[in-house]
Amino acid sequence: MKSALILVFTTLLTATASTQSTKPRARDLGVPFEGTPGPLNAITDVAGVEVGLTTIISGEGKLQVGRGPVRTGVTAVMPRGRAAADPVMAGWFSLNGNGEMTGTTWLDESGFLEGPVFITNTHSVGTVHQAAIEWTVETAKNGQAWSLPIVAETWDGTLNDINGFHVKPDHVFQAINSARSGPVAEGNVGGGTGMICFQFKCGTGTSSRRLSAAAGGYTVGVLVQANFGLRPQLLVAGVPVGAEIPLPPRPAGRGDIEMGSIIIVIATDAPLMPHQLKRLARRASMGLARTGSMSGNGSGDIFMAFSIANPRAALAERTANVQMLANDRMNPLFNAVVQATEEAIINALVAGETMRGINDVEVPAIPHERLRIVLKKYGR
Repeated sequence: MKSALILVFTTLLTATASTQSTKPRARDLGVPFEGTPGPLNAITDVAGVEVGLTTIISGEGKLQVGRGPVRTGVTAVMPRGRAAADPVMAGWFSLNGNGEMTGTTWLDESGFLEGPVFITNTHSVGTVHQAAIEWTVETAKNGQAWSLPIVAETWDGTLNDINGFHVKPDHVFQAINSARSGPVAEGNVGGGTGMICFQFKCGTGTSSRRLSAAAGGYTVGVLVQANFGLRPQLLVAGVPVGAEIPLPPRPAGRGDIEMGSIIIVIATDAPLMPHQLKRLARRASMGLARTGSMSGNGSGDIFMAFSIANPRAALAERTANVQMLANDRMNPLFNAVVQATEEAIINALVAGETMRGINDVEVPAIPHERLRIVLKKYGR
């Protein structure tokens, strides 16, 4: 039975990935963004980075805790690909800490990210953490006798039976084993399966920026798991889209309090030290703000950045010769993070598809044609 279920999930994941190229992205709808993206406009434009996704969708109707409906998953970001065992320099930042990203104490202390970054739902962090350790031990990819994985989360309990604990270790292994370079599926996939932005369906999104030769020619890639925002807050390319596409009239309730979250993962090939990568992670806040977020009290807005430069620096027996970009050369990278973060979030929103979850709660996709009309109204 277990193997049959995994086969179903694998089939679903393959179908999602294969149709991604036919699904419009924000630029396809005419949304104007600043900056020059890489060829894939994805985090995988940074050489060696791989992304794997497990999407778990089953059941419908009334919530039965432990049985469903299930609308969740796991995302794995592999900085040097799943075959590598070479840590990358990294830094992280919490804009608002009502959330979780495990492993950050050692990340701060050591300056290195060892292994993948995992993203899932809030109540599945423990399962993913344990499975990540199991994978690390089995593949002998840990440099220490113990493993301290990075696992982050956002809450999908509006659509998903989150207290049913449906993410299992096999789903984590599937995300790892499916990791690849190339285009990245967006919207209702991976850890983003049950997520909501600005009261539209949202989820996983990605984007990238390539700097000019004069600025070093570096690439910055961003992947988000977006689950935040109230409708009136939504801005797209500076346009008040949320005000132009309001919610239908309804009684006020707890759903009118901003309680969402976002995890942002930033990759680059620029040679940056850990303290510089923390500076890069902070700039994701500004890209988030461009979409209208104010990072509410209930938000877990947690960001991390890593660099694939300086290979084997963590593996040196005595001293490592490393390169570091001068601080006064970092402004183009800051700008790239802001731009790519904004676009990754809007890509997640545009890719989201209407979803019905627990108790037949339905979250609509943002209407693409309506979005075009609103942008045109404002000359965008």
